[in-house]
Amino acid sequence: MGSSEKRSKDVVMNDIPTFSAENFQKNLKVIQNSRTFLSIIAGVLAGIIGFTGLTGFVFYTVVMLITSLGLMAKAGFSADVYFDSWNRVLFDGFLGGLMVHYIFLFLASPPLSSCM
Repeated sequence: MGSSEKRSKDVVMNDIPTFSAENFQKNLKVIQNSRTFLSIIAGVLAGIIGFTGLTGFVFYTVVMLITSLGLMAKAGFSADVYFDSWNRVLFDGFLGGLMVHYIFLFLASPPLSSCM
C-alpha cells in the first residue's frame, strides 16, 4: 500500500510541468526583443517602399508571421519546453510591435510636401 501511494505521487509529479522562472523570463525577453527589432526594420522598409494604411498592416502581419515561424523553429517546434503555451510564441508583443512599426513607417516615409 505504501509503495503504490508513492508510485502514484511520482506519476502525478512527473505530469506537472516545471519551469525555471529566470529561464522563462529570459525566453520571453528574447521574443520581445526580436519582435521589437523586426518591427523597426519592417516599419522602415514599409516607409521606404511606400506601404501605408492597409498594405502596411499586411506587410507587418507577414513579417510577424515569419518571425513567429522563426521563433518556433528556434525552439525546435516544441514550445511547451521553453514557454507555458504556444500563444506566447505566436502572439506575444504583436500589438506593441505594431505601434513601433507605424512610428518607424511614418518616420521613414517621404514627407507629404514632396509628393505634391
